[in-house]
Amino acid sequence: LDYSGFKDADIVIEAVFENVELKQQMVADVESHCAEHTIFASNTSSIPIGDIAAKAVRPEQVIGLHYFSPVDKMPLAEIIPHAGTSPKTIATTVAVAKAQGKTPIVVKDGAGFYVNRILAPYMIEAAHMILNGEPIDKIDRTLVKFGFPVGPVKLLDEVGIDVGTKIIPFLHAQFGDRFISPDAFAKVLDDERKGKKNSRGFYDYSAQSKGKNVDNEIYSLLNITPEARLQSEEIIQRSVYLLLNEAAMCLDEGVIQSPRDGDIGAIFGIGFPPFTGGPFRYMDSIGIATLVERLEAFARVHGEKFTPAPILVKMSAENSTFY
Repeated sequence: LDYSGFKDADIVIEAVFENVELKQQMVADVESHCAEHTIFASNTSSIPIGDIAAKAVRPEQVIGLHYFSPVDKMPLAEIIPHAGTSPKTIATTVAVAKAQGKTPIVVKDGAGFYVNRILAPYMIEAAHMILNGEPIDKIDRTLVKFGFPVGPVKLLDEVGIDVGTKIIPFLHAQFGDRFISPDAFAKVLDDERKGKKNSRGFYDYSAQSKGKNVDNEIYSLLNITPEARLQSEEIIQRSVYLLLNEAAMCLDEGVIQSPRDGDIGAIFGIGFPPFTGGPFRYMDSIGIATLVERLEAFARVHGEKFTPAPILVKMSAENSTFY
């Protein structure tokens, strides 16, 4: 209720909702009530840390410390320094994450950081397939069978549709049209559907169903007549290959420091099928040339969002691998 005792804190972890002004106010409050050495760590999932630190008196002590849902089960923590974060702040925050039993990876500041950035195109493509009539439970079952712990639509219900979709405008602003979100998300939110937390989402949370079955009212809300037309292989490739392509771009841009960090981040952060070894091991096993060919084929049918990352095109020409 107040800041008494905060002067003894070495690190303060902030988890208020995604509003940059509110988070900047939190930085100011913590800086005025805490010790000179106190680190301000934000659990933001989408706002660049540089923006949160923009008005800080001690910006070198502001950092991102991003956990994954459900926090008690997901072992990853993304450590996100902005351009002005000090090495001491980075090292201390990594140590805190390890002391909490998490596996930390240090990632570059920017919209979505690493894990949410690669997750977004996968989720958006699942939404496009649903809007084209593919049944929600078929999409989810197919991707669970592939090896994810839950399907993309169920994941959105679990995380909260309001929270899960909040990141997309930040990604669209930074990276352009491959992160255009379907209008369907807005329609679902306008219908007061936030997912499991308010028992209204894509799934039915009545006493009888308990989230096991799709809420069929969602189809009439979105003006869809569900009809299974796609093969499982196409559902998997269209959603997962966009994730792989984005992961390759993240490595190329220095968002992650190595393929190993990218694999650990995806497996421990979103439950990317562990038996694949992670996105980068999986790309090696598909074969980079094969992946580029399939992305190009999808791009001809489904648009520019499937354009292969330049790093993949280069690796395909050189016949090289990530490992």
